[in-house]
Amino acid sequence: MWDNPRVANVAANALYALALALIVYGGARVLFESPVFSLKTIVVGGELQHVARDEIVRALQDRVKGTFFTVDLETVRALFEGIPWVRRAELRRGWPDRLEVRIEEHVALARWGQRRGPQLVNTHGELFRGQSDPKLPVFSGPAGSEGEVTQRYLAFRGLLAPLALEPQQVLLSSRLSWQVKLSNGLTVQLGRDSDRDRIEGRLARLVSVYPQTLGESRQRLDYVDLRYPNGFALRVPEGARPEPRARKGV
Repeated sequence: MWDNPRVANVAANALYALALALIVYGGARVLFESPVFSLKTIVVGGELQHVARDEIVRALQDRVKGTFFTVDLETVRALFEGIPWVRRAELRRGWPDRLEVRIEEHVALARWGQRRGPQLVNTHGELFRGQSDPKLPVFSGPAGSEGEVTQRYLAFRGLLAPLALEPQQVLLSSRLSWQVKLSNGLTVQLGRDSDRDRIEGRLARLVSVYPQTLGESRQRLDYVDLRYPNGFALRVPEGARPEPRARKGV
């Protein structure tokens, strides 16, 4: 083979190219890992109401490795998203020595009623940990149902708006039966969805007759059961003057 000048030239050129590539690679690696390009600044932006500077410092301290070129953005993003109240972090490199981070915070919609720590539900129907606000409504349901409970809450809130009432509790049982407690203290038993009758339809029918029925009652009512096809049942609190339990057409 080496007696053939053409083959020898090709082999020599290949060796030169390989040597040059190794030199370039080595030089680039030394350059990329040079202290000259070490990260000096992390710029954090976004509308921050719950995330404090001290929390960011604690989360990142001694954990951000590499230079401008070699830092692992996914690793740093995970560090940010591990901070309470951070829903999402978007990162990009800023020449020559900084990272630019934009944080999206969770927006708390409700408290989650299961006893697994200070869990909240955001406006996307996602669970997260954060400081609880007693003014927030309470959701409860089987594990993994927080998204559906959130969507139903939003639907209930829209239906109740004409009555100037709001759902304060939305509960989904393990048997998929729905119950809502309103801001006036009234508990509404909605039951389960069926092929012919969804729970939003039952609540809408109650809203349509509420001003002429429950809204005119002089007694405080604490419970209404909508699981009847053509009416509903009422219950007054213990100790109140009895009012006959009735089924009214809706």
